[in-house]
Amino acid sequence: MAGKALARSFYERPSLVVARALLGRDLVRTIDGDMALRARIVECEAYREDDPASHSFRGRTDRTHVMFGPPGRLYVYVSYGMHYCMNVVTGRDGEGSAVLLRAAEPIEGIEAMCATRGVGDPRLLCAGPGRLCQALAITREHDGTDLVEGTELRIERGRPVTDRDVVVGPRVGITAAADQPWRFTVRGSPYVSRGPVRPKLPG
Repeated sequence: MAGKALARSFYERPSLVVARALLGRDLVRTIDGDMALRARIVECEAYREDDPASHSFRGRTDRTHVMFGPPGRLYVYVSYGMHYCMNVVTGRDGEGSAVLLRAAEPIEGIEAMCATRGVGDPRLLCAGPGRLCQALAITREHDGTDLVEGTELRIERGRPVTDRDVVVGPRVGITAAADQPWRFTVRGSPYVSRGPVRPKLPG
């Protein structure tokens, strides 16, 4: 039975707050109204409009208009011309903030994910934003999908993670503002895309 999607108000908060709160939540993809693919979020990164690493930094474009709201929708883009990456739009309508979903633990529909990805190790199915999109069959066609009221893709309550089990560190795979500690992972999870990276101390 399908669970209840997180409310719109969950996403109507700053990206840093939502990124932390997304850990442990279940990302659910329904295919053909029947088969469910479920993965528990274990790694994500926050991006803001005043952030040089964010797609919204230079303002609204045809590519990024979904990122500017309303919150609770999916922003999907192509990375390096070959990998899809999905983000959850956050904050106020028109703000231009989002959370990149970087990795998840496969929970349901694992065989189907393995077939789609062409790998047999569950730890590698969703370990990275491109892998996660491939495992759940997410493409640019899903750009703008409503995670709250839609039926094909949603985020459910799952198992929220306690503060002691959250690791915070700098984002990875970027060059601008790479030292910002805006990457959130579940401590000890073997499903993250990379091991925990801690911020450098000043001095």
